[in-house]
Amino acid sequence: MLVEAGRTETRFPVWLKRSLAVSGHWDATKRTIRDLRLSTICEEGRCPNLGECWSHRNVSFMILGPACTRHCGFCAVTTAKPVAPDPQEPARLAEGIARLGLQYVVLTAPARDDLPDEGAGQFADAIRAVKTRTPATGVEVLIPDFHAREELLSRVLEASPDVVAHNLETVRRLTPSVRPQAAYDRSLAVLAALRRQAASHIRTKSGIMVGLGERPEEVRAVMEDLRRAGCELLTIGQYLQPTPRQHPVAEFVPPERFAEYRRWGLALGFSHVASGPYIRSSYNAYEAMAPKDAVTR
Repeated sequence: MLVEAGRTETRFPVWLKRSLAVSGHWDATKRTIRDLRLSTICEEGRCPNLGECWSHRNVSFMILGPACTRHCGFCAVTTAKPVAPDPQEPARLAEGIARLGLQYVVLTAPARDDLPDEGAGQFADAIRAVKTRTPATGVEVLIPDFHAREELLSRVLEASPDVVAHNLETVRRLTPSVRPQAAYDRSLAVLAALRRQAASHIRTKSGIMVGLGERPEEVRAVMEDLRRAGCELLTIGQYLQPTPRQHPVAEFVPPERFAEYRRWGLALGFSHVASGPYIRSSYNAYEAMAPKDAVTR
């Protein structure tokens, strides 16, 4: 149900209600993360899928510390003065991935506008450390925009991740309020540069949240823009307000509209579209690399 502009829909729909129980490998996963002093976007971003993912040893690590130099309206990651990069972090990360036996991993980071290379070097070092320690592990990186500096994008790509992602997060009209320190066209330029520079085996990916007040035709326009930029993989998920300090939810998008968005994306030529209420950029990210890419949600 759509709500009036400026109002927040507070009723939680039945399709978003689910068990939060944890099981399986959750304790061992948490213990490994703590023992090696690693950060995860699962925790820092207050992801609703944490229990499910950790129970199945699916972890999305966050390098370069838990503090971000930007302040996006949707994000729960702390905005603060970040600490200096830890040169031992890539090795600890690779050790954690080896201990957990991860076959696929997502690495992300907060925006580090304070660093000369904006964190690109740490991404490259982390990718190489993982590939050296566990060569069979697929590595996906979700990067900030690096101000569209192509030399920094090249530095990440030279480390040969399997997937490189940069999220548009929302439609063009809402970008100034949702991502005030980013720019819609700059993010598209990042994705276009990644596709242009990347080796053929490296796939490009982006994601958006819905329920922020966008219109369906704006979502389709995002898909068209992404395809023009050469983006191959797409995620679409319901925005859920992490704390009262973040942007309010404008709408709880019904499952049938997520299904329609998925059909649109596949028709436009994306090789994989994950579209559903609890989809997040890194949620079951390995599925995009499966032989049958068009996974039903």
